[in-house]
This record gives sequence, structure tokens and C-alpha cells, in this order.
Amino acid sequence: MLRDARLCAAARVERRGFLSSSAEIRTLTTPQELFEAAAEEVVRAAKEAVAQRGRFTIALSGGSTPKSLFNLLATNARTVFPWDRTFFFWGDERHVPPTDPDSNYRMAEEAMLSKIPVNAGNVFRVPTENPDAAAAAEAYEQTLRKFFQLEPGQVPVFDLILLGMGPDGHTASLFPNTAGLQERSRLVIANWVDKLKASRLTLTLPVLNAARCVLFLVSGTDKAGVLRTVLQEDAPAEQYPSKLVKPSNGRLVWLVDRAAASELANKG
Repeated sequence: MLRDARLCAAARVERRGFLSSSAEIRTLTTPQELFEAAAEEVVRAAKEAVAQRGRFTIALSGGSTPKSLFNLLATNARTVFPWDRTFFFWGDERHVPPTDPDSNYRMAEEAMLSKIPVNAGNVFRVPTENPDAAAAAEAYEQTLRKFFQLEPGQVPVFDLILLGMGPDGHTASLFPNTAGLQERSRLVIANWVDKLKASRLTLTLPVLNAARCVLFLVSGTDKAGVLRTVLQEDAPAEQYPSKLVKPSNGRLVWLVDRAAASELANKG
């Protein structure tokens, strides 16, 4: 059974200056409790979306923390999750083929998608096999426009977007001081990251901030300092892009383990 998320220590922390309302910050004792709380959030969001709108749209993230979440969902939520009504997208992707070990799609496929009863037509990966990163981003934007039946100027509203945060404060593939932070009209871009000498495919801030719920998963002592900066300090948002995620009409939930939360004031 998934651990009831109500067992989490919870605190509401004021989002200072750059944000206009409160973010929900939950501090979990261990990484495993974080994964279990995240799984509870995903299941709750899925059931609510299907009950209200007949389907659940989720944008997945990469990294080790989401991988553990995906494994848990595939194992413990297999019989209680509305897989046939769930549509999978990606918040960002490395510009590598889908079979590459660095592919976020490959990680999700191995950890979860290959283990659950989901139709292939419900999975929308980024076409990263295209050697032209900008063309791959444009193709994925058109996929979103078609699926969500968007009119010009409209932005898709995901039921849930999963995000992580890097030690430099980046989220999705919106890295500090990159051009992608200024994008307001595109849904998907190829964001050049100079320190990586590579383009990353990523949803843009307007898409992230249109979601009904954004769920950050943050684990480890290497994230403690930047988490404090993002949530409780007035550092420039361009240097800490996670600060720029502020859903206009949705929930913003941070699930963090005790190690990541160790430098926060009012840790709960």
C-alpha cells in the first residue's frame, strides 16, 4: 500500500516577492516517504481529473527521484490508477534518441510505461531522434496543439506537471540565464545550454504556469542551499529558474525530504 500522504509533516511557506500566493511545502523524513507522498498526489490528481474531465494529462520529468516514483506507481498503483484514461507527455527531454541511456523517455518506459496497461496511443514522447533540435521542438509543439485542440494564442492546461530542481536551481530544461526563460509565445523550445554545449527540449514557462497542479520533487543535501534560495530568498529569478514557476490558477506543491529541507526556516 502507498503510505498515506497525510503522514507527511506539512507546512505552508510564504512565496516571497516574485510569487503572489502560497506554495505548499511538505517535508518528508526519508526519500522513500517522499516517493510515497508523490505517488499519493499523482493518484489523487488522476482520479480527480478523470472524474471531472474524463481524462488525466501529465507531463513527466527525468532524473533519479521521478524514476523511484515511477517504479512505485507501476508496482503499487497498478490496479487503482486510471491508466486507460491517462495521457503521458514530457516536460523536457535530452536531445538524444529515445533508446539512449540519457533519454527521459527511455527511463520512464523502463521504470513504468512498460509495466502498466497503457495504450501506445496515450504516450506522447518528444521526437528527439530528429537531428534538428528546433524542428523536434516545433513538432512536439504541434503535437500539443493538436491533442489539446488549441486555438492560436492558447496554452495547454495539464492536470499535473512533475518537476525536479537541479543544484543550480534549474527546472525542466530552463537553466539559469538561458534564452528560454524569456520565451512567452512558444509552447516547446530547443533551449541552448552553454555549460552543457547542447540544446535541451523543454516546455516553456507559460505552459508550466498554466497547469492545474505543479509538483516539485526535491531530495538530497546537495539541493538544500538552492532550495532555501528558491523558496525563501530574494535572489534574481533568472539565476534560479525554479523561482519562475508560479501557476496562475493551480496548486504549487513542493515535496522535499529532510536532507533537502535542512536549510529551510520553518521546516515543519
